[in-house]
Amino acid sequence: MHVLIAGGSGFIGTVLIRDLLADGHSVSVLTRDPARAKLPAGCRALRWDGRSADGWGGAMCQVEAVVNLTGESLSKWPWTAEQKERFRSSRVLAGQALTEAIRLADPRPRVLIQSSGINHYGLSGDLADEATPPGEDFLARLTVDWEASTREVEALGVHRCVLRTAVVLGKKGGLFGLMALPVRLFAGGRLGTGRQAVPWVHVQDASGVIRFLLTHEVARGAYNLIAPENVSNAVFYRQLAAALRRPYWFPTPAFLLRIVLGEMSVLILDGRPVRPARLLEAGYGFRFPTLESALRDLVK
Repeated sequence: MHVLIAGGSGFIGTVLIRDLLADGHSVSVLTRDPARAKLPAGCRALRWDGRSADGWGGAMCQVEAVVNLTGESLSKWPWTAEQKERFRSSRVLAGQALTEAIRLADPRPRVLIQSSGINHYGLSGDLADEATPPGEDFLARLTVDWEASTREVEALGVHRCVLRTAVVLGKKGGLFGLMALPVRLFAGGRLGTGRQAVPWVHVQDASGVIRFLLTHEVARGAYNLIAPENVSNAVFYRQLAAALRRPYWFPTPAFLLRIVLGEMSVLILDGRPVRPARLLEAGYGFRFPTLESALRDLVK
C-alpha cells in the first residue's frame, strides 16, 4: 500500500512512518521543508504549504491511503486569540487542502485517517464513548471544525476514520518528558485536585491503531484513540513516581497553574474519562492497555 501522510515529520508521524516501512508499505510525506525535515530513510518528501494542493496534488492519484496528522501543537503558550486562530487554521486549512486534492484525483485513495482530539467530549463529565455528543468549550469546538475539514471525502467514496486522540506517550518525543520532569526532580505529585482524568495512549498503540484501520475494510467513522484503562491525575503521577523510584508528595495547587498557564491550564486541570469502545469492538488489541505496562516500557 502507498500511504500519504500529512504532518508526518512530527512525533507520531515519525513512528508511524518507520512502522509502515517495516510492514512493507510505501510512504510519501507532505512537509513544508523537505530539505530540513528529519524523516526516516525510505520515504518520499513532498513540499506543501499546509493550505493548498499546489505543487503536490497530482500525487494523490498515486496513493491508496491518506493519514492527516496536521495541527499546531496545543502546547504553544500563551493561548492568545491569535494563537487560538493558528490552532484552528493549521487544522482546518490542511484538511480542506487534502479534501480538494482527493476530489481532483483519479483514481482516488481508498481510505483517509483524520486526526482529532479526545477533548471532543468536553472537559468534564461521566465516562464518554464515540456516541457522546461534543462539548461546548474551545477545545471541543476546535475538534468539531477539525473533523469537518475532511468530511466531504465520504461523499466522494473514500472511507474516512476519525481518530479522537489522547495524550500520546513515548520515549523520544511528545509530552512524556515534560510530564515526568517534576517527578525526576523529586517534586512529583498531583496537579490540582488530582481527580481529573488523564487521557493517555502509548505511541506504539497510536501507530498500531492507524495501521489497523488502514487495513480494516469495514472501518468507518469516529474512534477514540485512548488506552482502555482510565486513570486520574493523582493515580497517573503516583504510578509514574513509583516507576521512576521517586517520592510522590508535592502537589501543585490549581490556582498557581491557572496563574502561570492561563486558559491553557485546562489541559492538565480538567479531563473526562473516555473509553475506546469502537476499537475494542473492532478487535484491536492494545500493546499497552494499562498505565503500569506503558510506564514500564517508557522508563526502562
